[in-house]
Amino acid sequence: MALTTLDSNTALIVVDLQKGLVGLPCVHPINEIVEHARVLADAFRARALAVVLINVAGSAPGRTEQPRRIDALPEGWTELLPELNRQPNDIVVTKRTWGAFASTDLERQLKARNVTQVVVAGVATGTGVESTARQAYEQGFNVTLALDAMTDTRAEAHEYSTTQVFPRLGETGTTREIIGLLNTRTA
Repeated sequence: MALTTLDSNTALIVVDLQKGLVGLPCVHPINEIVEHARVLADAFRARALAVVLINVAGSAPGRTEQPRRIDALPEGWTELLPELNRQPNDIVVTKRTWGAFASTDLERQLKARNVTQVVVAGVATGTGVESTARQAYEQGFNVTLALDAMTDTRAEAHEYSTTQVFPRLGETGTTREIIGLLNTRTA
């Protein structure tokens, strides 16, 4: 489905663009992902729309078959990338699960601002981005996914999420298309 509209009160959610994750080998160059996320954040801020910057500082406590990648976080690991140009009005949420809504107050903060739609970007497509998009959808938000502002370390995860999962959760588009809709939306 093509990107059709943005609600008058849409928020941008940028998932896990933080110092500890940007050095990982990704399907798409991380500098391009960060640049698209920055352009989106600037566009949302210019229109006084909410920008949510998410970082991850651990993982859920449940038992898993695969060992956790993170036991002790190195110094600065959770710091948001300076390229995102964090502003005082940005909402910052630290999560310890894949999705940004579980075990955080993100839903409450967005609903207090009367947000009805979210645009999601960041890393990793098949975990943090997809989980956040799923949770937003389940909480009743309209969801848009900025495909050129996300990547994953696993090509098959990125491909599956973008082609099979995301069209069932909302609409997908590029940074340029999203900004084009921001320029034409009604207040």
